[in-house]
Amino acid sequence: MKILFLGTSEFAIPVLKLLLESNWELLGVVTQPDRPCGRGRKITSPPVKRFLKGYQLPVYQVESTKELFDLPVFQSPRPTVAVVVAYGLLLPPQILSFPSKGCINLHPSLLPAYRGAAPIQRAIINGEKRTGVTTMYLSPEMDAGDIILQEEIKIGDETTFGELSDLLAQKGADLVLRTLTMIEQGTASRFSQDHSRATYAPPLQPGERKIAWAKKAPELYNLIRGMNPRPGAYTLFKGRILKIWRVQVINDKTRDLSPGRIIDVNPKLGFAVQAGEGQLLVQEVQPAGRAWMTGAEFLRGSRLEPGMFLGE
Repeated sequence: MKILFLGTSEFAIPVLKLLLESNWELLGVVTQPDRPCGRGRKITSPPVKRFLKGYQLPVYQVESTKELFDLPVFQSPRPTVAVVVAYGLLLPPQILSFPSKGCINLHPSLLPAYRGAAPIQRAIINGEKRTGVTTMYLSPEMDAGDIILQEEIKIGDETTFGELSDLLAQKGADLVLRTLTMIEQGTASRFSQDHSRATYAPPLQPGERKIAWAKKAPELYNLIRGMNPRPGAYTLFKGRILKIWRVQVINDKTRDLSPGRIIDVNPKLGFAVQAGEGQLLVQEVQPAGRAWMTGAEFLRGSRLEPGMFLGE
């Protein structure tokens, strides 16, 4: 088979790696343009392009899907299948129908649940106990195409977004390989989604990163691990941003203290904070302009004491 790959983020790399190792012909890779990144706004290539450095493979970067029609890979030879993983743009119908056996997509949820841009983070933030990966035929509507294969994955109680993303990327790569083999052999099934059961995972908004201490401790616990290692949940300490990377629920009932109040300081473990209901032990943080550190390390230089408050 002749395969065209479209992908941008780190999540796409395990699939791309397996395709490079396969016996199929990879015609080229389409990814998004280099963009400013980080505090210094340095122009940076997307992860997929960086991964392909040194490979003798055509890499095309386009700003919009209108530019796809001008690319050599959309002229000839015609690809058998286009594989789309974390590309970041919806493809128009003309592109979807161009490969002779269609465009397939890997999505990190058990569709029709969590359609959209942030299914992994939203699943953790919402306290889900399971998720999975789905391969499907792309349709013009977002994540609404016919399902080919699915695999369920349990979400551990302490699993972070980064850890779950890595696991789903690896499981998803294997699922794509199985899917392509079935397509080549003519045995791939397709099942319509039950659109009435669809739920959505919109992109995270900047305001969602700010920790609202009035919420229950388990909700904040899920929020913090769902934003680790990016974009990072944060609070304010002495008027400056303090990212909170890892916490534990140490009490999920107490309500007799004001939310955000420091209730205990442990030089070895970190510090405890009152939530709207329950308490959290803060174990890993990152003060503004400084490195990621343990709660104990932060205590040694912060002069944080019981009775102080986090937040506004």
